[in-house]
Amino acid sequence: NTMSLQSKIMDVMKDAMRSKDTIALEALRAIKSELLLAQTATGTKEDISEADEIKILQRLVKMRKDSAEIFTTQNRPDLAEPEWAQIAVIEQFLPAQLSEDEITSIIAKIISETGASGIASMGKVMGLASAQIGGQAEGKVISGIVKKLLV
Repeated sequence: NTMSLQSKIMDVMKDAMRSKDTIALEALRAIKSELLLAQTATGTKEDISEADEIKILQRLVKMRKDSAEIFTTQNRPDLAEPEWAQIAVIEQFLPAQLSEDEITSIIAKIISETGASGIASMGKVMGLASAQIGGQAEGKVISGIVKKLLV
């Protein structure tokens, strides 16, 4: 049985506390509170699914990427840096991300297997691609490639 995400985070958190890594701690606490919120929302004592955990982690990464990009456009590298540092901390709990080439070939295969064509098939292809790619790519990246290949 693989270690739960929560216990992995606790382990990394202990290391971060020992090394007084405040940026890592901030990122880890954010993950922890999001996981707790998600668990409370389901009203069960059970752990949330791995797919849900991945969605939470991706959302946290996206929020920080958005902030980092805003800070960068405002010419505030001092504020962007910690956001990127937190992203690196969060990404270690995500499945390895696929490259655009890998995503493109998966989607191309889905399109040829289903005979999908045109933007009308977008929903179907997105569904299949998301199921296959799972947490290994951001939805935005997947839909961008689907659009490009279907047109």
